[in-house]
Amino acid sequence: MLKVYGHLGNPSDNTAPTDILELPYDHRKRGRIKAETARGLAVGLFLERGKCLQDGDLLEAESGEVIQIVAAKEELIVAKANDPLQFAKICYHLGNRHVPLQIGDFWIRFQPDHVLEELCRYYHLEVSKEQAPFQPESGAYGAHSSHQHSHVHSY
Repeated sequence: MLKVYGHLGNPSDNTAPTDILELPYDHRKRGRIKAETARGLAVGLFLERGKCLQDGDLLEAESGEVIQIVAAKEELIVAKANDPLQFAKICYHLGNRHVPLQIGDFWIRFQPDHVLEELCRYYHLEVSKEQAPFQPESGAYGAHSSHQHSHVHSY
């Protein structure tokens, strides 16, 4: 089994992957998983917890092999809005639910949830199902490993 401890980030011109690991969103957000690469190799991920792997990220196995992450297609709900206010309202209400959301130009994707689907219909959005890679927003602090204050208090 390939053991992966290193996260190289996004591809650079100098780093070519030797294999591909296709994962759905729920597996990409876990730091510890066992999976199988496109070439059929067993791989164990032992990565820093709290970070979500993104489509295109590169991982380095302890053997030196480089594995590229591919976001797998999965069943998602897509809701399409007709105007900016309608879109802003649904983003606000879905955001208050603290669920992962992928946001595009007047559309929003989320994992299947009948309550959220009904909320979208309530706001008159066009709701459908589709198979697509799920790449939700990382959130306000998604790019940071922890929230740190850098200001000094004076009393």
